[in-house]
Amino acid sequence: MLSLVVVGLLLIILFKILNVNNYPEKSMLYCANKQFLDEFLKRVPELNDPYIPTRFWGFSGHIQTIVQGVISRLNCPLVNGYRVYLKLTDGATLSYDLYQKQEEHPEGGDFTLAVCPGIGNNSESVYIRRIVFNAQKHGYRVAVLNHIGTLATVPVTSPRIFNYGNTCDYSAMIKDIVRRYRNTRIVCLGFSMGGNLVTKYIGEPRVKPSNVIAGMSVCQGYDANRAMKLLLEWRGFRRMYIYAMTENMKAILRRWTNALFTEDIRKQYGVTRHAVFNSGTLQELDDVYTKRMLGFKSVQEFYRSMSSCHHMKNIRVPMVFLNALDDPIVPPPLLEIPRDVALNNENVIYIEQKFGGHLGFYEGGFIYSNPLTWQDRILVKIGHALTLGYSSANKSEAKEKLGDLDLKGGEGATPNLGPVNFKGLLKQDSQESEYEAMEEIFRKANKIPFFETPVTSEVSASSQEDGGLTSTESSASDLDTEADLLEEDGDEGDSMRSATLTPPNTPIIPRLRTKTGKPLNLLAM
Repeated sequence: MLSLVVVGLLLIILFKILNVNNYPEKSMLYCANKQFLDEFLKRVPELNDPYIPTRFWGFSGHIQTIVQGVISRLNCPLVNGYRVYLKLTDGATLSYDLYQKQEEHPEGGDFTLAVCPGIGNNSESVYIRRIVFNAQKHGYRVAVLNHIGTLATVPVTSPRIFNYGNTCDYSAMIKDIVRRYRNTRIVCLGFSMGGNLVTKYIGEPRVKPSNVIAGMSVCQGYDANRAMKLLLEWRGFRRMYIYAMTENMKAILRRWTNALFTEDIRKQYGVTRHAVFNSGTLQELDDVYTKRMLGFKSVQEFYRSMSSCHHMKNIRVPMVFLNALDDPIVPPPLLEIPRDVALNNENVIYIEQKFGGHLGFYEGGFIYSNPLTWQDRILVKIGHALTLGYSSANKSEAKEKLGDLDLKGGEGATPNLGPVNFKGLLKQDSQESEYEAMEEIFRKANKIPFFETPVTSEVSASSQEDGGLTSTESSASDLDTEADLLEEDGDEGDSMRSATLTPPNTPIIPRLRTKTGKPLNLLAM
């Protein structure tokens, strides 16, 4: 009798939890523009092949998600870069990590991958390290936003941390990248909550640098109101995931209690530490804290304002969305949103994979997976496809590859960018109001408009002592040089006159030690 029970349990584990009876399948692609999709698949032929998860456990979305969040910390690639600190006008200290390319890009141009991590994550997250490692080897400079409050070494200097849909921090990073590398082409990439931020940033009626040429989003939930309702259900163990995310958010808030829960904040917003730290779910935490800090009357109104789904119809550059059907954090009902958008917006491609979990997509092997995931590989390939033709050096080659396609110069194209690119294959509807006004700005001679949340100063990493930040001072000649650079931008640059460059040799990788006392050049887990 006992043997039958054991056999039954093994069968349940194998077929119900590990799903070993499944088999690899090709991705499903949705796009309203057949010509755009056909050319895209020529550039990314890997999407015509089935994704092959790790045989023993890769067909389980739960295992993929757990491995990505916990076990993958044991295999963290070593990447080298430096950290940039920006002082925002609201007093917040924003940081992002900058990694230079290791090889030339296939197009031969200057391309930057601007990465926005998921909720509570930063440049030290393992899945971010992997994409940085792979992108550097394929010719991309990579900038990774560190969400405010997530790094213990970067103190919170204003009474706020990151939130789900505030694109001002990401926009400040993009703006600083453009200031440093005026001719770079930027591909935006967001993971989970970062995908929501990137999509919202691209679709919002805000003035964006014309350097932004494309976007990619991985495993985002699109609609915060619908997502929260689904995550509060016990089906698919979703309630356990929302509990883990809530505890993670509360841990970040506890770390910066002195800066976030001052007496002035309590009086002005009615926020108390007791109510925040007793929250059982993210929705409760947002109700007693986040919505009050941002001035919303209800948590539903806050979620609606933070959701990217309301801006997806306004996407005007090529953008690719990627989700997995077995993602336990983004249930299948939410995937109706990108399907519908992709079938109605000719600038969008939606890739739906049956397996992969949440930011997992491990592949190869029986028990031990390949060092790089399918997600890491395919995102770089998609980036290559979206940047095709944006290098003037390869302009003739791109024309030959695209053949006799009827290319149309997209509205808002900048004079420095190669005219033969995917943007010419996309639908460019004439839209009135804010979009016409924004693109009129781009048509003016090389003038890069800077918008809300301007950078007022930049703090060098060398000024960090004992976890604190002190403002840096530059020599008069340094300030004069920076002012001369910004004068090209006209009045928009005035708010940035005091900015100073971070020394490029500022290290961001801590020196750790093994049990034997030998130094180990890895990131803190």
